[in-house]
Amino acid sequence: MRFGSDEEAMRHALALARRGFGRVEPNPQVGAVLTTADGRLIADGYHQECGGPHAEVHALRAAAEQARGATLYVTLEPCCHHGRTPPCSDAVLAAGVRRVVVGCVDPAPHVAGRGLQQLRDAGLQVDVGVCRGEAEALIAPFVRLQLRQRPWVHAKWAMTLDGRIAARTGHSQWISGTESRAYVHQLRSCMEAIVTGAGTVRTDNPRLTVRMPTTDGSAFCSGGRTPLRVVLDARGTAVQRGSALITTLPEAPVLVCVGSACAQSECDRLAELGVEVFRAGEGLNGVDLQSVLAELGRRGMTHVLLESGPRLLGSFFDAGLLDELHVFVAPKLVGGAAALSPVGGRGLDEIPGAAVLDRLTWRQLGDDLLLEGPVRR
Repeated sequence: MRFGSDEEAMRHALALARRGFGRVEPNPQVGAVLTTADGRLIADGYHQECGGPHAEVHALRAAAEQARGATLYVTLEPCCHHGRTPPCSDAVLAAGVRRVVVGCVDPAPHVAGRGLQQLRDAGLQVDVGVCRGEAEALIAPFVRLQLRQRPWVHAKWAMTLDGRIAARTGHSQWISGTESRAYVHQLRSCMEAIVTGAGTVRTDNPRLTVRMPTTDGSAFCSGGRTPLRVVLDARGTAVQRGSALITTLPEAPVLVCVGSACAQSECDRLAELGVEVFRAGEGLNGVDLQSVLAELGRRGMTHVLLESGPRLLGSFFDAGLLDELHVFVAPKLVGGAAALSPVGGRGLDEIPGAAVLDRLTWRQLGDDLLLEGPVRR
């Protein structure tokens, strides 16, 4: 393989980096490519798991002696500090790389350009900002956790062509097809927590576990990451002994975030069921969302998935706390003025202020259309 430009090589590194989603957190997703001076691919790599070798090290090891005099493309500035692994900047220098092309600077205070300066001081040619927008978008969840100490909030829902998530009776199974539902489980497996509300627990009695499709496509089996299941319940009464969240406790833990009005007896009852309780205080519509996200950030969580009804989704939207959407649109119509739409809350007064999906992607899953992208307001 030969790359015709710096941008082409960097986009290959970005594509590799995305393979680490759901496996490297709380570290950022990073990809690296080594080429000859004329653009021929020598080796590549990506950060595969937290605590494991970084992308640059994977590529350098694969290249061996061919790394000497090569050009290294890396989506994020090489680290220059000792953590779980040695500094990547030292590995780059030891390998004899001649030129380093970086997508974006690492904004973490302990790096923040120091790795680039170390390489320049050693005489390497360093170019920064190739595909910067894509590289910065890739590490946005990492930056959110590092600088604001809260996770990146994903939200997902399935709706009909007329924008309904259920019929007027509340019946909703199933709007989306089997391919879309399988993708939801893949998405869950990349998250550190799944967040829902008391209303969803009472109405749907969800498990919120990761159940990957079987090889013959006939059913689902347990598998993948086991994200923490988080219930926002101001009074702490939604989760009961017979709830699916309790009967599946061996598969994944449950955290119930309650408001200040929650009786201590309810907290004690939940604890006896094996549930962890966090007092988040009162918010506008129940539990203080900022407090909940701060607690998840304190636990080092980078990605959380919101799976809830319109009320909680609307609360997150009104508070400006939705970061990325995954929306399944099914080729169905249900009609009815009383049928539910996905996002409730106060909403906006004027269309020019609407949130839009930045870097929108779409693809077909069975009969459904999947729209995905980060939210820009």
